[in-house]
Amino acid sequence: MTVLLQRFFDSLHHERRCSEHTLKAYQNDLTQFLTFLKAHFEVEDVSTVPLHQIDALTIRLYLGELLEQGYEARSIGRKLAAIKTFFKFLVSLKVLESSPASTVATPKTSKRLPTFLNESQTQKLFEETLATLDDNTFEGARDKAILELFYSAGLRLSELIGLNDNDIDLHQGFVKVLGKGKKHRIVPIGKSAISALKKYFEVRRNFDTFNRIDKAKRQKEITENFAKEIAPATSHQTNAVFITEKGERVYAMLLQRLVKKYLSAVTEQKKKSPHILRHTFATHLLNSGADLRSVSEMLGHSNLSTTELYTHVTFERLKETYNKAHPKA
Repeated sequence: MTVLLQRFFDSLHHERRCSEHTLKAYQNDLTQFLTFLKAHFEVEDVSTVPLHQIDALTIRLYLGELLEQGYEARSIGRKLAAIKTFFKFLVSLKVLESSPASTVATPKTSKRLPTFLNESQTQKLFEETLATLDDNTFEGARDKAILELFYSAGLRLSELIGLNDNDIDLHQGFVKVLGKGKKHRIVPIGKSAISALKKYFEVRRNFDTFNRIDKAKRQKEITENFAKEIAPATSHQTNAVFITEKGERVYAMLLQRLVKKYLSAVTEQKKKSPHILRHTFATHLLNSGADLRSVSEMLGHSNLSTTELYTHVTFERLKETYNKAHPKA
């Protein structure tokens, strides 16, 4: 079983080109399933789990246990999807003749409408909150450019982190994005984002992180590496668009913190993640008359039905307007 799992993860990584985040999710979900199987079959090691004895009832018992532990239908459905994919892989290797998970139904989930900023909150964010930032400083220019790009292009967190300098064309006004499944897409960006990025690049060029290194640490490095010329870790040493003050590529936790900080000034909603700006991007486009397929392409959705979730948001908005305006509503 251990060897088969490793072959499965290798396949996900090399053939399906899944992201590190997706791989980790598969690993966590299948590890949890194997822990159940060890207890269910009363074996001490994963390698001794009787693979051919796993049937649909075994999997249903596992899902029932998850339900008793308080997992939501959405989470259970994701874990079942990982199990189905794994057994489908075993069938392709001819380890099994058929998948025991093929007849197990995915729990029905209620569709949750995406959380987004309304027009007034968005206006306050960009025209008031971000306007207070000093974009002559590195942090101010960077943070403003990050928020502008999140909203202007509807990027995922990982997509923005992975941006390199040659992915952005400020003259033509677009960004080349590497999305899920290692698929590239081209997304236009607006004038505000272009202006913020131009300012950020200007400040970044003049930003010398070497001056921010602790003097004692700097002296130690010079002493230990006296035969080498120590160069500052500035932006020209990496092709990353967005960097930290140490010249390294930005990371997820940093972006999550700064987005939460700025969104807290304009909304009281509990969730304040970068994905809120992606939802806002899609919702505002559809509210303004953009067609569903174009928005789907810009978001990098492989299935149009994924984007259709945003139509529920626009419908609720239309319904609210109708109820307020129609005499017989």
